[in-house]
Amino acid sequence: MLIKSAEKKDYASLIEIWEASVSHTHDFLTQQHIDELKPLILAHYFDAVSLFCCKDNSGKIIGFIGVAGGNIEMLFVEPTFFAKGVGTLLINYAIDNLAATHVDVNEQNPKAHGFYLSRGFEQIGRSELDGQGNPFPLLHMRLAKVVEAD
Repeated sequence: MLIKSAEKKDYASLIEIWEASVSHTHDFLTQQHIDELKPLILAHYFDAVSLFCCKDNSGKIIGFIGVAGGNIEMLFVEPTFFAKGVGTLLINYAIDNLAATHVDVNEQNPKAHGFYLSRGFEQIGRSELDGQGNPFPLLHMRLAKVVEAD
C-alpha cells in the first residue's frame, strides 16, 4: 500500500469510497442526509483539508484521510478493506507527517470511537450537535501523550 497526495481527478473515487463507507458505518444517517452532504464534500470539504489517499498495489484508491489544523476531519476506507490496516496506515501518516493530534467522532459510530481509542486517542469532550448543527453528538478526541520513563 502507498499513500499519495490526492488530486482533484481523484475526487470521484474518493466520494464513492466516502458514500460506501458511510453506508456501512453511519446507520444513523438517512439517505437524505447523505444526499445533502455529498455535494458539500465535493464542492468544499475536500478542498478545505490536506487530503491524502491510500492506494493498493495496483494503484486503486482504497481509503483517504483529510487533515486541517491538526484535526483529522475525514477518514474513510473502502468497506472491502475494513480491518486490513488501511485506516491505521492513514492515521499514522497523518500523525507523523501532518501533525494530526485531534479527531471528532460521531457518538453513534462506536466502532470508529473504539478504533481511535485503540490507536492512542482519548476522549476529551462531547458536543450535542455535529458540525452542520444536526442532533448527531460528536465525541472530541486527542492523541494521548506517551510519557517515557527515564
